[in-house]
Amino acid sequence: MSTAAGLIAAQSKMAAAGVDQTAIDVFSHYFGELEAGATGLILEDTIEPLLDPPLLAGVEIDEDAAREAFSKTAIIKLNGGLGTSMGMDRAKSLLPVRDERTFLDLIVGQVRHARQAYGARLPLVLMDSFRTQDDSLEALAAHPDIAVEGLPLDFLQNAEPKLLVDGLMPVEWPQDPTLEWCPPGHGDIYTALLGSGILEALLDQGYRYASTGNSDNLGAVPSATIAGWFAASGAPYAAELCPRTAADRKGGHLAIRKSDGRLILRDTAQTAPDEMHFFTDEHHHPYFHTNNLWFDLDRLYSALTERGAVLGLPLIRNVKTVDPTDSTSPEVFQIETAMGAAIEVFEGATSIVVGRDRFLPVKTTNDLLLLRSDAYRLDDDGALRLAVEAAPLVDLDPKHFKTMTKFDARFPHGAPSLKGASSLTVRGDWTFGAGVVVRGAVSLEDTGSPETVPDGTVLED
Repeated sequence: MSTAAGLIAAQSKMAAAGVDQTAIDVFSHYFGELEAGATGLILEDTIEPLLDPPLLAGVEIDEDAAREAFSKTAIIKLNGGLGTSMGMDRAKSLLPVRDERTFLDLIVGQVRHARQAYGARLPLVLMDSFRTQDDSLEALAAHPDIAVEGLPLDFLQNAEPKLLVDGLMPVEWPQDPTLEWCPPGHGDIYTALLGSGILEALLDQGYRYASTGNSDNLGAVPSATIAGWFAASGAPYAAELCPRTAADRKGGHLAIRKSDGRLILRDTAQTAPDEMHFFTDEHHHPYFHTNNLWFDLDRLYSALTERGAVLGLPLIRNVKTVDPTDSTSPEVFQIETAMGAAIEVFEGATSIVVGRDRFLPVKTTNDLLLLRSDAYRLDDDGALRLAVEAAPLVDLDPKHFKTMTKFDARFPHGAPSLKGASSLTVRGDWTFGAGVVVRGAVSLEDTGSPETVPDGTVLED
């Protein structure tokens, strides 16, 4: 069967499911790239490391200019993630972080504080998936003041068919038809903004800039200073970067493409296996991409409408099994793009190095335990920031702590005190009592049977 039949079948499937035509057109573009053999790989000899981006710490922004730019800024949070790696089946942003307040509650608090401090309208808009929309909107209903008149609280990320590696036909999986679909990666934000009408609505209400990031990153508080810098730069697009450490070797990085001098984003999926040593060398590529982004809404609208909604972000070709939990199920391609890859689309796009406090993602229960502990403090602006000089290293046994059900069962009284710890390593099945204090470097070994750390215990070195 020709692969053309696969495209026709996929287009029909998307249309029957009510997917917006804009998203179908973008999918069709990437189907063509996939059919032509594109892998999305970015080879090391085609790029140069980015070595001297501007530093936010060295920027001086007039307060009135910052206030003016902030008044034209919208906050958009990526909220489509289910936290499946932590055993969740609902939005990760609905996990409690502090005093029963969730990521979403704390984000609302950040926006509320910024509005009051600067007198800005500052709308909060979520990009939800069909799996996170209902629960997230229900949670936002507890904050009726957060809505901005004339603007919705969210828009939906698009969905696309998974394609069989053999023949590029849309896969059929009657056991669970939802597994026949996948999100197109967070690069879909631009397509979804246009197709949903949100982009035009923001422009019609006088907004010019968007600050975008992940809903699991509580460090990226709304920033009038960065808004002022971005507006003054005249750039159509900017990415926030942080200096890389050995702990950041898996994160994507920016580089300069030799052929045209443009900034580009390279992720792990775009790196050839035999070149991963370049990718993971924090000295060779010294800055990582935080996924905190800024873009000019007017310039984005012009680019999308001029190109028929196809920005031309680089393809990311992911090979999976149709059922991620069944390695014997058929292999499929998931066509994805990265939001940050738009940096190469806009001439004059730039980047800025920000403090590490603006990058605080939660990908595992190790990260969550840290944020729930006294190693972090909750500041007046709603940001969680380190309360100690360096964050302790937490390494929990994935067999007993990986999923939220197991994690919460073993910390029934909340996180232990970690502000005096340099590391906490747990192997085996340990349950922590109330008021446990960890100091120095602590390691609990696997005894082969369930163990308990009694209430009030001080674990030291």
